[in-house]
Amino acid sequence: MTSMRNTNDPITLEDISRFEQKYILTLSNQYKDFLLKYNGGYPQESSFKISEEEGESLVNKFYGIGDMKGNLAKVYDIIEDEIPEGFLSIANDPSGKEILLGVNQEFNGKIYLWMHDIEPEDEMDNMFILADDFSEFINDLY
Repeated sequence: MTSMRNTNDPITLEDISRFEQKYILTLSNQYKDFLLKYNGGYPQESSFKISEEEGESLVNKFYGIGDMKGNLAKVYDIIEDEIPEGFLSIANDPSGKEILLGVNQEFNGKIYLWMHDIEPEDEMDNMFILADDFSEFINDLY
């Protein structure tokens, strides 16, 4: 797993549970473990491959739960109607693309990149799968 810097204040399982209840979603256990350990922050190794055509990008920062500038609740409230249903933005890249965690049954736990600057014909046309789960994504950062 990549090392994290500038992490946020620690949270508890109760904090995560309140977030899940408020937004009526279930976070993957791997992502919950990450929140409990770091509660967001900036990854030391941050590069990832989008696709052959799109190339690479970087994780700018992972959002956390609580009173901080980039928190999950604020981001959710701002982009909820823009991203496909069943996803939660957990991080962004320097150009404002959002890294999403699947929170519904079909996409549960999978990590996608949502490219806001591509106008989709179908809902998922501007989505690129990055990993089958959070651990794979964070472990593959370079």
